[in-house]
Amino acid sequence: MEVVLADALLARGGDPGELLRAVCAPLSADRAEALRLLLQRLAAGGPRGEAESEALRRAAWEVALERCRPLLRLGDGAAGGAERLRLGRAARGALRHCVQLCGAPLAARLARDALAELAGGGPGAEAAVEALAAAAPRLEEPALVARCAAVALALVREESEGEAAAALVAGRLLPALGGNGLALGRVWDGLLGGGPAPRAGRALLALSALADALLPRGPGAAAADARLCPRFWRLVQEGLTERDGLCRKRARYLLKRAVDLSGGQAACLRCPPDGRHGTAPWWGENEKLLQFWETYILIMETLEENQIHVIKPVLPKLNSLYELAISGKEGCWLFHPSWHMCIYKRMFESENKTLTKEGVLHFLELYETKHLPNSLGFSEFVIGPLMDALSESSLYSRTPGQLMGACPPLGMRLQKFLTTYVMLLPEEEKGGFLLKFIQKMTNRHWCAVPILFLSMALAYIPTCKVLGTDGLHALRDVLQCTMITHQILLRGAAQCYLLQTAMHLTDVVSGKSNIKWIELEAFLNPLLDVLMKLGSNAYIPTLKTDKSLQLLLKLLQTRSLKCSNTQDGYLTKTKILHVLRLFLCEETSSQGWGRIVARYVRDQWICLRFVLNKFPTLAQEYEEGTSELSLTAKRSREILESALEALTILPSDQVLPVFDCMRVLVPKLLNSLECLCIEAFDLAWKIISSLSNTQLIFWSNLKAFVRFIFDNEVLAAAASAKGQAYAKIKEIILKLIDMSTTKTGVFNVVLSHCCQSWILPTFDNRSAVRNAFLNAGNYCELITEGCVFGTVFRRDQSTNRDDHYVRICAIKFLCLLDGSNILHKSFMEDIVIKLLEKDELVSRSRTRYYANSLQHRIKNRVWQTLLVLLPKLDQKFLCGILDKVFQAGFGNNQASVKYFIEWIVILSLHKYPQFLNKFWDCFCYDEEKLKTSICTFLSVLSHFDTILQNTSEKKPILKKALLVVLQWCFNHNFSVRLYALVALKKIWAMCRMLDVEEFEALTPVIESSLQQVENMHGTGNARRNWQRIQDHFFFATFHPLEDYSLETIFYTLPRLSEVAEDEWISLCKFERFTDIPLPPAFQWYRSRAELLDLKPSDWSQQDTGSSSVDADGQTEWTDVQKKIIPWKHSTPSSDLEMVLQDRAAKLGKSNSRLIVVASLIDKPTNLGGLCRTSEIFGASALVVGSLHYVQDKQFQHLSVSAEQWLPLVEVKPSQLVDYLQQKKTEGYTAIGVEQTAKSYDLTEYCFPEKSLLLLGNEHEGIPANLIHHLDVCVEIPQQGIIRSLNVHVSGALLIWEYTRQQVIKHKQQK
Repeated sequence: MEVVLADALLARGGDPGELLRAVCAPLSADRAEALRLLLQRLAAGGPRGEAESEALRRAAWEVALERCRPLLRLGDGAAGGAERLRLGRAARGALRHCVQLCGAPLAARLARDALAELAGGGPGAEAAVEALAAAAPRLEEPALVARCAAVALALVREESEGEAAAALVAGRLLPALGGNGLALGRVWDGLLGGGPAPRAGRALLALSALADALLPRGPGAAAADARLCPRFWRLVQEGLTERDGLCRKRARYLLKRAVDLSGGQAACLRCPPDGRHGTAPWWGENEKLLQFWETYILIMETLEENQIHVIKPVLPKLNSLYELAISGKEGCWLFHPSWHMCIYKRMFESENKTLTKEGVLHFLELYETKHLPNSLGFSEFVIGPLMDALSESSLYSRTPGQLMGACPPLGMRLQKFLTTYVMLLPEEEKGGFLLKFIQKMTNRHWCAVPILFLSMALAYIPTCKVLGTDGLHALRDVLQCTMITHQILLRGAAQCYLLQTAMHLTDVVSGKSNIKWIELEAFLNPLLDVLMKLGSNAYIPTLKTDKSLQLLLKLLQTRSLKCSNTQDGYLTKTKILHVLRLFLCEETSSQGWGRIVARYVRDQWICLRFVLNKFPTLAQEYEEGTSELSLTAKRSREILESALEALTILPSDQVLPVFDCMRVLVPKLLNSLECLCIEAFDLAWKIISSLSNTQLIFWSNLKAFVRFIFDNEVLAAAASAKGQAYAKIKEIILKLIDMSTTKTGVFNVVLSHCCQSWILPTFDNRSAVRNAFLNAGNYCELITEGCVFGTVFRRDQSTNRDDHYVRICAIKFLCLLDGSNILHKSFMEDIVIKLLEKDELVSRSRTRYYANSLQHRIKNRVWQTLLVLLPKLDQKFLCGILDKVFQAGFGNNQASVKYFIEWIVILSLHKYPQFLNKFWDCFCYDEEKLKTSICTFLSVLSHFDTILQNTSEKKPILKKALLVVLQWCFNHNFSVRLYALVALKKIWAMCRMLDVEEFEALTPVIESSLQQVENMHGTGNARRNWQRIQDHFFFATFHPLEDYSLETIFYTLPRLSEVAEDEWISLCKFERFTDIPLPPAFQWYRSRAELLDLKPSDWSQQDTGSSSVDADGQTEWTDVQKKIIPWKHSTPSSDLEMVLQDRAAKLGKSNSRLIVVASLIDKPTNLGGLCRTSEIFGASALVVGSLHYVQDKQFQHLSVSAEQWLPLVEVKPSQLVDYLQQKKTEGYTAIGVEQTAKSYDLTEYCFPEKSLLLLGNEHEGIPANLIHHLDVCVEIPQQGIIRSLNVHVSGALLIWEYTRQQVIKHKQQK
């Protein structure tokens, strides 16, 4: 319509020049767009007379210099908002049309002015570049063309130049110069010649825009063929490994274009050699080479997905790449290996660490499986990108099933690779490679784990003396610079491997690389420091000094034997003996006694421990004398005070006998001297907490501390008084549990000691055994916390953690309890109540509750423990807690928790059928409370045969069950109906077996209903879901009685309900934990094979309880679908014959200015959905690649006749560039839906009224040669792992956002 109006105005307006001048004053954004449109129509007009043409040229000259150039400066930059952007865009289009009308003179004038502005360095650089881009195609003066090309290339190469101006030059000016035959050669030399190369991103942008000129399809233009230029291929390689996704996309576009061109020509084409790099490929009439590139491009495109399940199936094709790239006859590379390195570098730099690990493992396998020719590029790649990737600690995780301490797969592969690679290197290259490899280990701060496995790999290289003094220095630097703060055990292991490396690979004895004493002295500085500190540090470990002396002695012997120069050997021995003399003859009269005193004090307490252990026997001889007894109490107090004093002065590794003595003393003094005993508890805990990071002495001290604090007599004395000591022990329990969340094994020690001492005491006295178990009741939180113990760790931590043994210990302790024992019975009931309270507390928590969250795991562990205790509970107690179990069933539960609750209910009703009345009450709540949680109780009814197994009068109960389940078979919720039908099928089968006469009237209805369900051919997933739920393990295979076992509870059922793997406790772990043995007659061990062999089902039902229902907004129509029926827009069928525009006008649809361009989309389903979405939101047109798609049945199925109400325009993909330019000259903003480095967030972008939305292809997105024709790219913010949305969904989101903004804008205007 705008074009028609412009043509009508020109036809009736008389003098075009006067019309242009009239439009220009004053010049707003709307007038600027009108000016651009008039100039476009004038430039496209037919031949004119000489006078008319001259007048038009004068008017165009005036408009260009006096209107368009100032407007370009005004629209420079995006800071001025949408109005300024519209002005700038219209001015650019108008200036191009002015140059078309005026020709070379105006182009030369604009070019000179723009060059002067750029030379002056003013703020209008972008406006000058735009002017040059408009003038470049019409320049005819060779000198001026040369100046323009030189300035453009200088701007692209200038690193300090603004990125926006440089991108503008690369994306607009250089392509415009490339369209000028005089400038193309200079642009070629600047981008691909011998001069300095621009940055890869800028060069790729320009090359993509110049692809038609630099990669010609005609055989006559071979002189400008970029494929013959080595720099072109280097730029492509740099682009393939850039971190910017848009650079990678442009590089892949250029590579695919070159491959496509070469395959189509099928001509022999060889690129000139490029020094040692050899990155350029060569072409010929060889299908093998084209097959290589097709596979290569497929792999590079797949790596963009960044999802391991998508990429992993393509990785085997890497092996075929090597087969295609190596010449079997000549044993050399047909393609330079740097092309392969691009793939690995792309994988190494991926954000997905799983993909990085797959890439590293695949690269390390190369030399195990392939006989690759030697290449310098491989060595550089190993020392560069490969070692950078190996610095990630998370790559070294063990595989499931590997024992703790076993070398992870990456560590093993690294050993084999380094050994094989070094052995295959030429002898003269081995030393240089290994030296660079070791020096790389000092160039950054490495974590302990990578250093350990790199050192291990170096140590396993067979002996080859290729490193000299520099190599020894590099190894020393690794020891000194990167190992300071690492964990002591990892540091020690790595140091051993590095020393082994020094012995295997360094040649420090031969004359050519003899090491001087001063270097050896520096290398041994840490060892000598230890010896020098022995006299001044009373607490230095003896083992450390002994090892230092042994190493120094061994060095002295070795040096004396191997030294060829007698005088040199004498000097070396003299210097070492000088150090020893200083060490041995140092004055130690007052500084060396601290260690001796510490040992003496420790030995005193060892003797005292022996006496105190015999003290009860000695005291019995003086029971008649009370004075002796008071003397004993007084002496005990003095000893305890001395023990506290000893703890403050003794080193940490000497306090064990003191702890043992306090264990004997505290029970005797707890009632009379409680404050002193509490002080002993605090001091002991302070010592233990300070040692938590010291591996060597922590565990022995912790065990002694546990024996002291959790001694049966100490616990009993504190519990009987219920005073401050009792509270202090409870506090210590909480601190130990807190410590165990960060230090694996702490809770194991505590719980194992307590369980053994409570249930398996070492004394024979029955009363003592009884008193020991009383402690279990007084401190039952230990068992309660043990049953639910475990933390959710990060992925890089969880591989080294195994906290199952805490829960195993607690569960085996509970298994040993006897329900007939009053103490055991009371204890179990207390545990059950506390566990139910914990479950209720977790349910009320506001913390997010999702699958495999910490809350889910705690609830899962609670119900597992309750299931273990269930057979030991009596009827009275079970009756009291059953209401809480039912209440838990109404909650919002994950699938695994739901199964455990159902199992407990089934077993309870089986054992005590009199509880059925309580069970029926669960179906009597209002529907709002039940929601889909009723599925829990319907699942119980599906095992009704097990429940009634011990019941004699089955018919009345079956009648009740049938009446209950029938009402739920007609529920509006589909999942509820499915569960009800499963229960109905089971109950009805039982009724048929018992021939219940009361149900004969219902027989036809029930059987026809079941038959209809079995044979349903309905739409959607109804039939498939019915089959899934029947095949689900809980209904098809699981038997509540026969499958009751530890393996089912802790391994099989969690696995089948898809709980995280680290929650599965296999039976072998129960068997390996022998601290608490189960009785030989214990039979609840193994699952049935039928259940154990099942795989997780794809059906899962998660309850939604009343707690998840929103409190507001609920009406009686909550569960009823509501369709929007546009009755106001209804039209008689006779109007269907109207043309599309008239039909839309009659319907009163809004005149939207949005054009959706879907020419790149080739799937009818996506096009049909887009057509429907575009019509609903009132887009002005949908552009497709072919109108034939409209006849496709898949298109019509999704469009639901939207194509009859929406204008469709056919623009083929090859015509898109011209179409975009045309629409941009009409004032449209070309918007691409693509992720680029400068793309706008959809939530922050303001759509212009005249917007053109370009959608990319389903697989490739928007081609690189189209992106620089866009005004802006918009991306949709994402939170998940998947890289991109479906193209229809992406388009729908942007169409809606445009519509939303326009609706708000119109409302504000009204």
